[in-house]
Amino acid sequence: MNNPYSTPHSNDDEIEALPVDAQDVRIQYVGFWPRVGATIIDSLLIGVITWPLLTAMYGDEYWSSDADVIFHGPMDFILSFVFPVVAVTAFWFMKQATPGKMALRMKIVDRETGNNPSVGQCIGRYLAYFLSALPLGLGFIWVGFDKRKQGWHDKLSGTVVVRK
Repeated sequence: MNNPYSTPHSNDDEIEALPVDAQDVRIQYVGFWPRVGATIIDSLLIGVITWPLLTAMYGDEYWSSDADVIFHGPMDFILSFVFPVVAVTAFWFMKQATPGKMALRMKIVDRETGNNPSVGQCIGRYLAYFLSALPLGLGFIWVGFDKRKQGWHDKLSGTVVVRK
């Protein structure tokens, strides 16, 4: 089993008996700024996909509209809200990373086992993004101060972001 949390021991029972901090010796957690970089890459990729489609569907006035509407129609809702949720959670589950994280050699793993996160963890992690963002982004900023570089969304979903 290729577990990034394991330490060089001959007996796997010894690994299980180690405290979590002792198992973390070989793990390189990814901090705040590299994760910001990955988010910028992901946001640009989503924009490159959605902006032309939204412009094709609703015209240039979509971007300059002063109307107080949340979304301009069903395709706006799908492209602006549904597509990012599905794409991000699918990448997390299937590849352990979004394209931005892959480009910067990061992956998301289960905090306890070091294995792929479950579907539930991926969905919970995405939903927990909203909690991380609510108090002026404090849940994201937390990554810069936490010992394991976990934001609130990581803590709530039981995940960590590590170097590949």
